[in-house]
Amino acid sequence: MNYRKLGKTGFDISEISLGTWQVGGKWGAPFSHSNADHILNEAVDAGINFIDTADVYGDGESEKAVGRLVRSRSERIYVATKCGRRLQPHTNEAYQPSVLRAFVDDSLRNMGLETLDLIQLHCPPTEVYYRPEIFEEFDRLKSEGKIQHLGVSVEKIEEGLKAIEFPNVTTIQIIFNMFRQRPSELFFTEAQRRNIGLIVRVPLASGLLTGKFHADTSFSSEDHRHFNRDGSRFDKGETFSGVNYETGLAAVEELRSVFSTDSNLAPDALRWILMFDAVSCIIPGASKPDQLISNLEATKRPALTPEQMVAVKRIYDERIKNPVHYLW
Repeated sequence: MNYRKLGKTGFDISEISLGTWQVGGKWGAPFSHSNADHILNEAVDAGINFIDTADVYGDGESEKAVGRLVRSRSERIYVATKCGRRLQPHTNEAYQPSVLRAFVDDSLRNMGLETLDLIQLHCPPTEVYYRPEIFEEFDRLKSEGKIQHLGVSVEKIEEGLKAIEFPNVTTIQIIFNMFRQRPSELFFTEAQRRNIGLIVRVPLASGLLTGKFHADTSFSSEDHRHFNRDGSRFDKGETFSGVNYETGLAAVEELRSVFSTDSNLAPDALRWILMFDAVSCIIPGASKPDQLISNLEATKRPALTPEQMVAVKRIYDERIKNPVHYLW
């Protein structure tokens, strides 16, 4: 495993880490603690030392599994969780310092920990980024020892740029992949200038970039890849990175020729992300151990050639960029 610095937190974290949205089972399935324990321990055995979760994943069950892992292992494991999405409705007005403080206490209780290495606002409404009192509350939580660092998970580039204006924001979690290339422009430059740790989520475009999906692939009615393609439940960009499914499939077929593969494209898609020095880590999810093993293959891949980098950019420009580039 290779390790990178998580910005001004100073943490040395595994460049391939683990997101836990579906670690206890596939999207829409009941949470399985035995499955979660298996995957989480396999991850640490492989050298992963950074785990990202959220209070809404499995309605708190993911946090419980992560806490159990940390308490049972001797290795230093950095824990990041998120808060805010439990608000119903999820509006700017619902964001209040006292409510966020209560969420932090709930996460500490779920995980059985005394402090959170990293707490992240979980894709708040854009108006929240213009409310200093929200960010100031986390300074108080830090002084009390409940958190070590604050980060923000964002939907849009503009939100990320606004968030890093607050001096206590140390990390940004953002969607970045072969189908979402805009962050590598201005945002990466500004984040590096401010020594912000960058956590890349949705690196495989909800599985599209594994190359394992087809036109007739079906998803369960409880899977966001079935019900959220139009953004009816949450931001459309979280599902297949906002790319039209059929368009994505066509682009994947072209990407196969770039990497000379007719099976699993995931390690190459992750290795492409690691070509960007601004990236601190990637947090692909896994609902079963073989997905974790596939993701870890990226660390063994050689650097992409200049020709491959140019080819990926060309495919993006020709097939993906026009409908999605400026939406996020």
